[in-house]
Amino acid sequence: MNELPSAAVVRRWPGHNAIWRWHFYASLFCIPFVLWLSLTGSIYLFRPQIEAWIDRPYAHVAVAGTSATAADQVQAAFRAVPGSTLAAYELPATPEQAVQMLVRTPGGDVRVYVHPQTLAVLHTVDEESRIMRLVFRLHGELLAGPIGSYMVELAASWTIVMILTGLALWWPRGGGLAGVVYPRLRAGGRRFWRDIHGVTGFWVSLAALFLLLSGLPWAQGWGGYLKVIRHVAEGAPARQDWSSAHGEHHMAMTPGTASPGIEVLDRVAATVRPLALARPVLIAPPVGTGDSWTAKSDAANRPLRTDLTIDGQTGRLLTRRDFAQRRLVDRVVGYGVAIHEGQAFGGLNQLLNLLTAIGLTLLSISGAILWWRRRPTGKLGAPPPRPAAPLVRGFAVVLVGLGVLLPLFGLSLAVVLVADRLVLTRAVVMRRSESRSGQGHRV
Repeated sequence: MNELPSAAVVRRWPGHNAIWRWHFYASLFCIPFVLWLSLTGSIYLFRPQIEAWIDRPYAHVAVAGTSATAADQVQAAFRAVPGSTLAAYELPATPEQAVQMLVRTPGGDVRVYVHPQTLAVLHTVDEESRIMRLVFRLHGELLAGPIGSYMVELAASWTIVMILTGLALWWPRGGGLAGVVYPRLRAGGRRFWRDIHGVTGFWVSLAALFLLLSGLPWAQGWGGYLKVIRHVAEGAPARQDWSSAHGEHHMAMTPGTASPGIEVLDRVAATVRPLALARPVLIAPPVGTGDSWTAKSDAANRPLRTDLTIDGQTGRLLTRRDFAQRRLVDRVVGYGVAIHEGQAFGGLNQLLNLLTAIGLTLLSISGAILWWRRRPTGKLGAPPPRPAAPLVRGFAVVLVGLGVLLPLFGLSLAVVLVADRLVLTRAVVMRRSESRSGQGHRV
């Protein structure tokens, strides 16, 4: 007769087997997304440098002399793109560079580069076709619109589970620092890859969790969820400085639907220019007749941003709203987005984010290698379920909390729990069937 294990030997859930099971299935779904997001995110980190390199032919085009008026420069853009209206005029950072502006057409926004003196149109490009816009959409929505954004949000949510369960599996249970804080590089085979996987996960987990959480405001599902909650809490529609990936525009503002009184643009620009707002500085016409012009800093480091309204007829500054005057949630998200994009504290921010992306890539590759090496031939290699194990409150609270904060994850979690229960039930039935079959053949 088999002896029953003592209470001291029985592991309560989530023991190693149960956590490993959650970690395995989360990783199985997330790894392709983690690799993709790490690659595209690493490229997008260097957007300012890449865009400056792309625009270098238009950085020094002017010669000594007087520049044309801003209104004339806009009219030159209109002639180049017939039927267009002004969406945003960007104040040139230097007198030598070409003037950039966005004009609106039925087919989307077009960026126009105009020579500041001769009014020659140097270049036009559909805004959504620009390289970094494509990278942004590849990163945030897989070029699949709202559906892609939901997929990225779901992958980010399960990556959080993957990281938390990975930390629980890694958590040291005695012994030295080898294989915990630093890898044993001379170890061979599975131990080498296990150390690479575990140690890398330890060093990048905190930064990775921050990047995952700070990217959620862009997501189609969670971003809309946050906006609805803010509408209910604040009693009015929330004006956010970000939107879902599908609707995000890196020159985000509310442009005019027409181009009334373009001749006053120089008056507005004369008011904005001495304020020395963080670049780029964008000016947009009124939404309707009699409305004020708007100007804003669209700095990649969002805490540097400022919003202005200006009377076009007099050039008088009507309102100024700096980052510090925004609501707390907007400031928190603004700091998170700036760090997420690598723009909060210069090159060091870019380097740290790049190292995190490299670490996540190494984590995914090493995890895949470990799974491939130890999986049984012809099987998926998932850890066997233990249906009799009791639930530990702490882990349940974490999952329920994530399900409430991330509704899309909560829905997918319910599906996974149902599917897992069906698998458990089927496995138990098969074992009982095999057991009865074996007893029936005994002599």
